[in-house]
Parts: sequence; C-alpha cells; structure tokens
Amino acid sequence: MVTLTKRRDFLAANAGKRAPMPAFVLLVRRRDDQDATMRVGYTVTKKIGNAVVRNRIKRRFRALAHDVLSVSGVAGADHVLIGRPDALTRDFAQLKADLTKALAKVSR
Repeated sequence: MVTLTKRRDFLAANAGKRAPMPAFVLLVRRRDDQDATMRVGYTVTKKIGNAVVRNRIKRRFRALAHDVLSVSGVAGADHVLIGRPDALTRDFAQLKADLTKALAKVSR
C-alpha cells in the first residue's frame, strides 16, 4: 500500500464513490492505469481539533488501513479517509466494522 501525498490525487479521489460513516468518510476512485497497487490517503481538518487530536486520528486511520484495506481494499484504486469528530472516541473494533461496511457499499 502506498500513501497519497499530492493534492491532485486527493482532489481526483473526490470525484470517486463516497461512503459516509459516523467516524469518517471513505472516498474510493479507480485509477484505470493497469497498476494493481492500492493507494491510501488520510485527511483531518482543523475543525476537528488541534494538531495532537488530528495526528491521533490519522494514526488510528493508518492502523485501520493496515488491518482492513490490506485485506479487502479495492485493487488499483485510491482510498481516502476523511476524519470526523467521532474518529477519536469510537471503539477500534467498531471502526473496523464501519470500514468493512463502507468498502462493501463502495464495491457495489
């Protein structure tokens, strides 16, 4: 799994399918470039909290992506997790269930 770093990749992912959940919004966009590599990006706005809070949420998202996306992510697609305030306090097992549900929703 490769991490998205360029703004244009995040903007392109915004045109893909979205699955809103209580703790995050999942954006998935197929790249159609014959590369099966999954790419993932994380974003949390300043409205959510200060740098400590935003970084903690991103750390949780990285662990979540490692556990769930590596197994059931969409191959050859960009995945973006946009943080919501519940991402900090929601149980990690519930986050896993939410991401699995969001991936199933997007895969349809």
